[in-house]
Amino acid sequence: MTQAQDLVEIWRGDFPECRHRGHAVVSDASGNILAALGDPDQVILPRSSSKMLQALPLVESGAAAAAGLTTEQLALACASHQGAAIHTERVARWLSDLGLSDDDLRCGPQPPNDAPARHALRDHGESPCQMHNNCSGKHTGFLTLNRHLGGHAEYIEPDHPVQKAVKNVFEEMTGMETFGYGIDGCSAPNFATTVAGLARAMARMADPSGLGAVREVAARTLVSAMREHPLLVAGEGRACSELMAAMDGKVAVKTGAEGVFIAILPEQGLGVALKIEDGATRASESAMAAILVRLGVLSPDHPLAIKRLRPAILNRRGIDTGSIRPAEAFFAGGAPLT
Repeated sequence: MTQAQDLVEIWRGDFPECRHRGHAVVSDASGNILAALGDPDQVILPRSSSKMLQALPLVESGAAAAAGLTTEQLALACASHQGAAIHTERVARWLSDLGLSDDDLRCGPQPPNDAPARHALRDHGESPCQMHNNCSGKHTGFLTLNRHLGGHAEYIEPDHPVQKAVKNVFEEMTGMETFGYGIDGCSAPNFATTVAGLARAMARMADPSGLGAVREVAARTLVSAMREHPLLVAGEGRACSELMAAMDGKVAVKTGAEGVFIAILPEQGLGVALKIEDGATRASESAMAAILVRLGVLSPDHPLAIKRLRPAILNRRGIDTGSIRPAEAFFAGGAPLT
């Protein structure tokens, strides 16, 4: 079995202080691995990086069309948002349109990561609700699908029709049976696959031309919504939103907890998946930026790329003490990955 590989290094002055190891795969829609670091067959939980796969049944079932969902709502269905007003207000309207409320969600309350929203709750003596949960858009999508399917209220149960539909789509898109599931932070099942399987699924989101007319339209619709509304997918200052902005919306990217990150490249028909072994977000962001640079879709000189690719480490006085940087393995040979 191939071992994890050094992907990101932390330097303090002239000293390598820390190394983050992991796995990364670039795949086409047929499952051909065009580039790999570490072990492509490493089994992982994709966490929130798979939200667009979880949203596919919402669109291809006809539930999204029946509910008249907008591209903003579809972007939120794929989002790990900040809990900012631009997110919670839209989720609230969506729930209202369904005749539902915060009580119908099953994701649990979460303090918003957005500072203004968090401070507003504090100033008004209020507690966060489930709409502040970063997964509330995904869960409102589940509720929309559930209404269409006529399922019971506990839509997060693994044997519920909503989650059965998600599992079927997940296995078809990854091209393999799932190894099982873990319960995510939002209480929904999160199905396991390999790094290569996740990359293959993202390549099929990028190039769904061989998946049948219904799924092709559904995949293209979701990816287009993510590219059109990067701030709804994550939020101000977040890597997903900033990297999509830096690439002028040509590529969709999505992070997941514990060091997972994916990219969907429609123009190239490619998918990318990576997993940092120790779960460090700083490493997954730097590694993904390096891959996007090597694929020729992200300029290494763009300020939003520099922020993730090789950010400086500043101390309490603002002194530059070192940097986070992708390992040399990303740039071996100097040629683009494709």
